[in-house]
Amino acid sequence: MVTSPEPANHSLTVLDLATEQDVFALRRSARSAAEALGLERQDQVRLATALSELGRDRIGCDRLTATFTLRTEPHHALVVTFEWTGDTAPTAESLALASRLVHRARYEHDGLRNTITVEQPVPMDGAVDPAAYRTVRDALRRHTSATLTDDLRSQTRDLIATLEETRAQREELRRLNEELEETNQGVLALYTELSRELEQTNSGVVALHTELDEKSRQLRESSEAKVRLWNTVSHELRSPVNAVVALSRLLTAPGSAPLDIEQRRQISLIASSGHTLLALVNDLLDVAQAESGQLGISWTDVDLRMLIAQLTGVLRSTYLSPDVSLLTPHPLTLPRVITDEVLLTRILRNLLSNALKFTEKGEVRLTVTQDGMGADARTTFTVSDTGVGIPEHELSRIFEEFYQVPGPHQREHRGSGLGLPYARTLTELLGGSLTLTSLPGTGTRIRVTLPPGPTPTPSTPASEKQEADS
Repeated sequence: MVTSPEPANHSLTVLDLATEQDVFALRRSARSAAEALGLERQDQVRLATALSELGRDRIGCDRLTATFTLRTEPHHALVVTFEWTGDTAPTAESLALASRLVHRARYEHDGLRNTITVEQPVPMDGAVDPAAYRTVRDALRRHTSATLTDDLRSQTRDLIATLEETRAQREELRRLNEELEETNQGVLALYTELSRELEQTNSGVVALHTELDEKSRQLRESSEAKVRLWNTVSHELRSPVNAVVALSRLLTAPGSAPLDIEQRRQISLIASSGHTLLALVNDLLDVAQAESGQLGISWTDVDLRMLIAQLTGVLRSTYLSPDVSLLTPHPLTLPRVITDEVLLTRILRNLLSNALKFTEKGEVRLTVTQDGMGADARTTFTVSDTGVGIPEHELSRIFEEFYQVPGPHQREHRGSGLGLPYARTLTELLGGSLTLTSLPGTGTRIRVTLPPGPTPTPSTPASEKQEADS
């Protein structure tokens, strides 16, 4: 079964307009139809007034009719069409008035017929209910005849209703204005309070910034003073300490005056203390130079075989005990590295000596690996030991200057607490990173990863750095 589509337009009625009485009926019919379609009272009066003005303007035209249609597409609307023959056009005043009162009023002339189409949207959704259609059609037909008195009475009632509605709207508007004024006063008071609080906050922020700037200046001056102090003390101490160490060597050298056992022991203690003090002075000077930016970087192709051989020779003679093995990579397995040879030596010396001091049994191992090829190669130096290890709660402080992990091993191996901080500072100067992992009783592993160095450029010679380090 095929269902025919619902028509888009429903014809309601056609009114002939020949006399003023017909115009009265037109007005009342339009009012009743608008009410039946659910339009608000003001819209009912507007539609009725617009149609009566257009009808009165066209009275006397040949074959003048007004057709009421309920349109459903593209949207629901009540459409009233005025048609007449002849060459008389509607006045501009009547069209202008109708256009202000209704949704649309349009005049057309095709040479034979004249048409004015008035459209007013209606509040309907979906298909037109047949019962509603009949209700609107009956409302139109109830007013097919009317008198001037009836029309005047209807207009008077509409006017009174409109005045009452206007007065109610004016009263509502007055009430809303009062509420709005109260709200504005509250908003103004709140704005004033917020502005005052914001001003106080800004004053506090300015004061805080000023205080922070002052603290930053004091910290900067303190840091500069610390570096100057370290430089001064290091330089002033280096000469007498070197003299103590050198004289101790002369006293114990072959060919010097004979010494008994006790004298040799005391001079050995003096020499050992001198070496310890000289190492501390050197560390202080190195850290001061690193923090003040006075350490230049000389990129060069480093011979790791020679560097590690010299370093392990010094460490074995200074720190190694019979119960600890110092293991290094086979020379043929060492990769090519471009970095600062002096700074790399200092880094490895600090890490290996630190590992040897706190390893009583087992081994200290140095491994060198390289990831990538050519210009992208990153070199990693790993120093691992089987020493006492570091508790987890101390790991956050081991890179603080002069800090040493407390424990019984400190009584035997006292140091300056500068080795790890200094090694990390030098690693970062070379563009690398230093990481540490450790477990108490198991040992410590430190990884130093260096980036591929740039093309070597003329800089401070490494020999000058070695002289400054001595």
